[in-house]
Amino acid sequence: MKKIVLFLLLSFLICYFFISNKNLCKNKDAQIYKLDNKNYCLLTASNQSQWEKGLMFYKKPVDFDGMIFIFSDKQYRTFWNKNTYLDLDIYWLNNDKVVGKGFLPSILKSKEIVVVKSSGKVNRVVEIAK
Repeated sequence: MKKIVLFLLLSFLICYFFISNKNLCKNKDAQIYKLDNKNYCLLTASNQSQWEKGLMFYKKPVDFDGMIFIFSDKQYRTFWNKNTYLDLDIYWLNNDKVVGKGFLPSILKSKEIVVVKSSGKVNRVVEIAK
């Protein structure tokens, strides 16, 4: 009886470990972020070169939902669609709180560079591919 209980306990612990530590994102570089009560698999941009490149040159289908830009300070932020082939919903965040929302069309749709600006100082921006 002790062996059965021990086996079941060990099996439960192994299953729990694999389930709780599994990244549910298809892209191994993406992490799950909750935004507006929905989970998204987002790539992270946390340095100058990643901020500059963002989601430029990506085309559908992609194996992630978008990108989160994490900045060390709060500033007015400006994003544009140069070389961006995905339509993007833009979320402006103050820490983890959404303080604004916008839309950035792909360069293929707009045929010209479109610029969107945050209405206040933010330290995070999320782009969700449409």
